[in-house]
Amino acid sequence: MTHAMPDRVAIAAHAKANLFLRVLGRETSGYHGLETLFVLLELADELTVERSAAGIELAVDGADTGPVEDNLAYRAARAVLDATGQRFGVRMRLVKRIPVSAGLGGGSSDAAAALHAVNALAGSAIPRNEILQLAARLGSDVPFLASGAPLALAWGHGERMFRVPPPAAAPVLLVVPSFGVSTPKAYELLDQGRAAGQTRGTVVLDADAFGTWGGIARLGGNDFEIPVFGKEPALRALYEKLCATRPLLARLSGSGSALIGLYRSERDRDAAALELGERDHRLLRTATRAAPAPAPAA
Repeated sequence: MTHAMPDRVAIAAHAKANLFLRVLGRETSGYHGLETLFVLLELADELTVERSAAGIELAVDGADTGPVEDNLAYRAARAVLDATGQRFGVRMRLVKRIPVSAGLGGGSSDAAAALHAVNALAGSAIPRNEILQLAARLGSDVPFLASGAPLALAWGHGERMFRVPPPAAAPVLLVVPSFGVSTPKAYELLDQGRAAGQTRGTVVLDADAFGTWGGIARLGGNDFEIPVFGKEPALRALYEKLCATRPLLARLSGSGSALIGLYRSERDRDAAALELGERDHRLLRTATRAAPAPAPAA
C-alpha cells in the first residue's frame, strides 16, 4: 500500500551510543559478531530531501564527510531509488551536528534517515521490514537507527535486535577528543590483543537489569576500551577524568573516539562539564531518548 507522495520531507538523524559492547570472534567472512546495547540520543543531524527529475545530489553543511558517492546517506538514497524503479531523483541537504569518526553513528544515522525520507517521497512503497533489510546492507549500526527504537539489544552484525523499554530520559555529556578513531584500526588492535582462538565467556543478561541506568551500567563495558585506550593514552586519561565526575555510567561509544557520561540530573552533568573544561576536546550536552525517533515530516 502506498501513501500520498510529498515533494519535500525533513527528518532528524539521531546519534546513538553503545552502553555495552562485546566483540565476539572474527568470522570467516572477515566480519566480527557483536553483542551491544544501543541507546538513541537527542543529538541529531538534520536531513532535508526534495524530489527531483533524476539522479542524486547531496550537499553537506558542518563537516567534511569525504566523497559524496561514498556517503552513507547517498548510498541509502540510491538503494531506495533502485528498489522503487528509479521513478524520480532526489536533492538532499545534510546539516551535520554529530561529530564524525567518534563512534556516535552519525553516518549510519544519516543513512537510516535517507532510507525513510526517500521512501516517504516514494509514497512509502517499501514496507518497513524491507527498509530494515536495506539498512542491514549499509552497516551494523544502521538497522538500529532505522528502527527508531530508543533502546535495543542487538547481536549478530547489528541486524538482530530486541527492543527494550527505556528508563526515563537521562542527561548525557559527550566528550569528543580532537582526533577520531578508525573503526578498522580499532578492530585490528582488538584482534592483536587477543590470543589466537580465544573466545568470549558466558554471559547472562537479566531483563530486570535494563529497567534502570544503574542496572545497565553493571552489565559490562566496551571491548574496544582496552585496545583503544592502550593506543591513545590521552583518551584513557580523558576517560579517567570523566569517571571522576561520578556519572551513573561512563563508556567509550562504539570504537571511539567519543566518550559518554550519563548522569542523574542536568545539574550533575553540568557540574561535570565545568570540572572537565574544554581543553583539547569538545563537550556536547544531550540526553537519552525515551520515545522512538520521529518519522519524516513534510
